[in-house]
Amino acid sequence: MPDKQRSKQRSKQQSSKAVSKATASRPAAQPAVTKKWTGRHAAAKSSTRKTIKSKARSAPAKPRTRAKQRIAVSHHREEDFKADGLRAYAKYRDLGIADATGGLARAHVIRFAGPCNPAEVSKLHFHAVDFQMVYVLKGWVKTYMEGQGETLMQQGSAWTQPPKVKHMILDYSDDAEVLEIILPADFRTVELTA
Repeated sequence: MPDKQRSKQRSKQQSSKAVSKATASRPAAQPAVTKKWTGRHAAAKSSTRKTIKSKARSAPAKPRTRAKQRIAVSHHREEDFKADGLRAYAKYRDLGIADATGGLARAHVIRFAGPCNPAEVSKLHFHAVDFQMVYVLKGWVKTYMEGQGETLMQQGSAWTQPPKVKHMILDYSDDAEVLEIILPADFRTVELTA
């Protein structure tokens, strides 16, 4: 047998012994993995990792710059209730939160003028807000909210209205007064026609 053939044969035998040793050193429960499967699997993992990494490397969102907040103190004074708010049938007492937060939020006490006139009050609408919460301070308010239906809110009741949820006031007591907190301070209201 020529030297070249012997050399090739020895190489094959050594390679075969190395594979046998590697297989023998594996725990019995672990199956042998073929190179073809490993290559595809590794390539798939590699491309998945690259995708995830490339998403993580995208430009970070710019942080919002907000005005420095200051302390706001508001004491009850009857003369602070003004008919300068969103609805003509209510008086608003601004609590100074919009100014103190640089427009981040608004809080006001709303006093409804009784008796309720459904022709003026009960108009379906929504607000383009990030957050809205109402707490009944006095009396009661009957509301309709899309997905919730009609609900009677009494003194001590509170509710949130998700962004752009369609709603309306159906009725209220002559002494109704609520605290409303809204983010942001300035927002758009859209009245819906029937």
